[in-house]
Amino acid sequence: MAMISDAVPVRPGEDLLPAAALFRGLADPTRLAILRRLADGEARVVDLTAELGLAQSTVSAHLACLRGCGLISGRPQGRQMFYALARPELLDLLTAAEGFLAATGHQVALCPNYGTPAPGCTESCG
Repeated sequence: MAMISDAVPVRPGEDLLPAAALFRGLADPTRLAILRRLADGEARVVDLTAELGLAQSTVSAHLACLRGCGLISGRPQGRQMFYALARPELLDLLTAAEGFLAATGHQVALCPNYGTPAPGCTESCG
């Protein structure tokens, strides 16, 4: 909450850049699916490709992004790398986001910039 309550003047600034980077790191359905899976425990690339039905290159690219953002960590074991959530607080953030979506009836999904348009809606809707 400090991010919001401590920001007296409401203007974009450098103090918000880390939060913006965090949300950009989370702003992909594939990365969210990977994080959701890793919430259940460690997984290898081969596990994630099989469970998510994605190409190895796709999974590897998203894992690299998540690792670069510090959201996941890798533990080598022999020739395999086991990936896990880097911090348990990430589960709290994901749970809060799911709660927010449920409370708002997934209204953000209708966002004209980032959501999925409502059926029959063109780009001019919003």
